[in-house]
Amino acid sequence: MSMQTSLQGIAKKASERPKHRFQDLMSLLNADNLLWSCQFLKKKAAAGVDKIDYAMYMENIHKNIEEMVSRLKAETYKAKLVRRKWIPKGRDKRRPLGIPAISDKLLQMLVSKILQAIYEEDFLDSSFGYRPKLGPLDAVKETTCKIQLGKYSTVVEADIKGFFDNMDHDWLIKMLNERIDDKRFLRLIRKWLRAGILEETGEVVHPITGTPQGGVVSPVLANIYLHYGLDLWFEKIVKRNCSGEAMMIRYCDDFICAFQYKEEAETFYRELGARLNKFKLEFAPEKTNVIPFCRFTKGNDLSFDFLSFEFRWGVSRKGKRIVTRRTSRKKLRASVANFTDWIKKNRCVRLRLLIKKLNAKYRGYWNYYGVIGNYVSLMDFYKQTKDLLFKWLNRRSQRRSYNEKTFVQMLISVGIEQPRITEKY
Repeated sequence: MSMQTSLQGIAKKASERPKHRFQDLMSLLNADNLLWSCQFLKKKAAAGVDKIDYAMYMENIHKNIEEMVSRLKAETYKAKLVRRKWIPKGRDKRRPLGIPAISDKLLQMLVSKILQAIYEEDFLDSSFGYRPKLGPLDAVKETTCKIQLGKYSTVVEADIKGFFDNMDHDWLIKMLNERIDDKRFLRLIRKWLRAGILEETGEVVHPITGTPQGGVVSPVLANIYLHYGLDLWFEKIVKRNCSGEAMMIRYCDDFICAFQYKEEAETFYRELGARLNKFKLEFAPEKTNVIPFCRFTKGNDLSFDFLSFEFRWGVSRKGKRIVTRRTSRKKLRASVANFTDWIKKNRCVRLRLLIKKLNAKYRGYWNYYGVIGNYVSLMDFYKQTKDLLFKWLNRRSQRRSYNEKTFVQMLISVGIEQPRITEKY
């Protein structure tokens, strides 16, 4: 309760005094507050380079925290190497995931809570990534609502290339310095930014830019970086120089902007590269486009993708032009491909356990993609995966396990999850 009260006080001061710079934040990194932060750690998370997981760390939690606080006070704390694991991204690509040691995770968790308390009062309503009580579906809803009700004719869809690997450390510290006047606290964050990375091959890499994707403190640092580098620029410079309406919705490094006039959208597109370059970033050309998107355009061939959804203009049952959403064709193909790999590996699992895992996958899929108007795409995914299930269950042995009739009966008897719309009006 003491830490919660402190965070509430920080948030209140940050809200009332936008120019205030917080001092003596290191005093909050004490034993009681570290113990309070334990509840937010993932208990089943992978162990770091020291091979100590959550359960092992908690066995001597008080001793471990005392040692941590002693090192912080003596300024002898050193961040451990971050274990890097490469995880699949689609079928042909992989993306890096950084796994800090559990002791570093605990300290980063407390620091991230402090940073959230300060910057949640500063972040703009256009930012949705990695924020409390906000998620990608909130960004999807806001995008739909704003374009539906606004006077927009052109959309700029953009994606920042290798964002987590290219964040400039010096720029980030300058940004943090706008709100934080505690050199020891900033030095602590810089230690995490410069922590060595242990590759799967055993090689140790010392980064000069970026922050490990997967680190506990990385999401809030990413939001702070783009808040100063992109959000404020769009809000205070771009919008003010537009004669028509303009808006931006950002989820971490993925964002879209909409403009009333095509010329202003093209001007923004030309200036975006220079703005990002100033902060040592660049957009991915293949994922950044200027797209005509007007309700008065005949036909429905104009569309853009954002957060795995495809947005296009359609017609409601009452004959009105509305923004419709369906699962992105690329994401649908990727989901079916991932399901194919999964069922091939798990087809020999006992049927009861297999169906339990399958239903969990379906529920997760319906919960994300079950937006209003997307039922056809849900059924498309369901039919394709059901056919794959039929195919691979019949390859469990040399004899076929099911024909079409017995397969349908089996699905009914085990209670397979059916496609459904989960979004509420």
